[in-house]
Amino acid sequence: MAKKVADQLVQMLVDAGIKRIYAVTGDSLNEVNDAVRREGSIQWVHVRHEEAGAYAAGAEAQLNGLACCAGSSGPGHVHLINGLYDAHRSGAPVIAIASTIASFEFGTNYFQETNTIKLFDDCSYYNQIATTPKQLPRMLQAGIQSALHQKGVAVIGLPGDLAAMDAVEIETSIQNFTPAPVVRPTDADLYELAALVNRYNKITIFCGIGAAGAHDQVVELSQKLNATVAYSFRAKMDIQYDNPNEVGMTGLLGLPSAYHSMHECDLLILLGTDFPYTPFMPADCKIVQVDIKPERLGRRAKVDVGLCGTVKDTLIALLPLISQKQDNSFLQAQLKVYADVKDKMQTYVDNSGETDKIHPEFVAHVLDKLAAGDAIFTVDTGMSCVWGSRYINATGKRQMIGSFNHGSMANAMPQAIGAALARPAQQVIALCGDGGLSMLLGDLATIVQYKLPVKIIVFNNRSLGMVKLEMEVAGLPDWQTDMYNPDFALVSQAMGIKGFTVTEPGDVRQAISNALAFDGPALVNVFTDPNALAMPPKIELKQVAGMAVSMTKLMLNGHMDEVLDTVKANYKHLKDLL
Repeated sequence: MAKKVADQLVQMLVDAGIKRIYAVTGDSLNEVNDAVRREGSIQWVHVRHEEAGAYAAGAEAQLNGLACCAGSSGPGHVHLINGLYDAHRSGAPVIAIASTIASFEFGTNYFQETNTIKLFDDCSYYNQIATTPKQLPRMLQAGIQSALHQKGVAVIGLPGDLAAMDAVEIETSIQNFTPAPVVRPTDADLYELAALVNRYNKITIFCGIGAAGAHDQVVELSQKLNATVAYSFRAKMDIQYDNPNEVGMTGLLGLPSAYHSMHECDLLILLGTDFPYTPFMPADCKIVQVDIKPERLGRRAKVDVGLCGTVKDTLIALLPLISQKQDNSFLQAQLKVYADVKDKMQTYVDNSGETDKIHPEFVAHVLDKLAAGDAIFTVDTGMSCVWGSRYINATGKRQMIGSFNHGSMANAMPQAIGAALARPAQQVIALCGDGGLSMLLGDLATIVQYKLPVKIIVFNNRSLGMVKLEMEVAGLPDWQTDMYNPDFALVSQAMGIKGFTVTEPGDVRQAISNALAFDGPALVNVFTDPNALAMPPKIELKQVAGMAVSMTKLMLNGHMDEVLDTVKANYKHLKDLL
């Protein structure tokens, strides 16, 4: 029997290193599904929603380098978009197979017809649709290379009738080329940078995910310069550990110590970061930026010196040109600020809350202590993200995945699916908000179907917590942020997952310990304090005024109990504002 285009596609995916395809089969995708069945070495992961499949593929790509998801005609591949946006903005190499209607129906407004080129244009680096057997293999190969080297999504449109046609052998290379060149600034630029660095004593280094492979070089540079090291959330697991000069994160989820250090320094060195929050960047110091993508230089801060290179290659070349500094007064002062910040953070751990109002900080702290040293954490956007960022600590082996750039709800649980399949030997823990988990709740069944020992910690605050905070600091009383939730532990048990419900602070440790020790998937439904606030590192006067206005409006409308609960739950934050 002649080889079909679908068989050729699957074989090329296998040769590229793809281990599984996350998808819901149907109509135009059925030929691919059958080719996977007949090929035998690649796994078809039947997710309940294509968005979950795209999230799972994005997580697998971040951990293992390349992954694949697929969606059938119209609604099937439309469902991929949110997860593909997240993967693309996270720099995750993902191949998305967007199967579609038969090619001879194009342009007729046929049932489930979409324009895949327009649809995926903003969330991909490569986006083409094949209409002949000769096109498909060359397009797929180009898509694979684009995903790998541009670090993002490649979409291959595949009409259902094309998948069933006889294949035509590709005439060009089908090998994955993965060269790893040394990329650093010129010698002249490095000498200029060294002269600048040697001139200043108050220096802060701020690392993004681009510094992930340069931990040792960052630490060595910071110690030579007596510089502090701050980092973005994405970079935390790679930069925090074994780093005596680190002062924490900055940004919306960050800590005052990192913000303070960056704004008190005379020279700020940005390494591998495209940090988006310009209000957190200082404007009155010298700024140096190093990035592998020169188009990013200067677009987030007023940069004085912009250099192109990988962080590791650049620092290896720079370090011999740097003199050891003797003055460490700036470093010691900032480390003292950091120590004070950590003491204040401990307040919400030591006071663990009360019945049905467990402090989420305490939950995250306990999880940090009990989780494996090489655990993989996935975190939902919103309050779960805050507690994960502040209380889950790096070890050098742990990894954390979230929707850091796209900022979508519902990412943690499906990303945990991809992580568990990609790294079966490691513990995978999802920090889920109740809102996020509710949104893709059906894919708990996927976890059970594939026997994935994922552990899900639900921060159940019965509200859209981050949205509530956003409204309050804007001076708006929160409206339509409260949530009715099912009993997540009972739902998980109905799905086939071991479920625990925790309403008392004293039961948190045992429940999490039991869940982590359980041989199979487990969910811990923790009733956290709905009034817990996640204050940013820099509190603006207008935010304080907004919170006061919001509380006043609540009181005037008869909601005095809510105001008192907020004050009681956040006495340390509110005390620090006064």
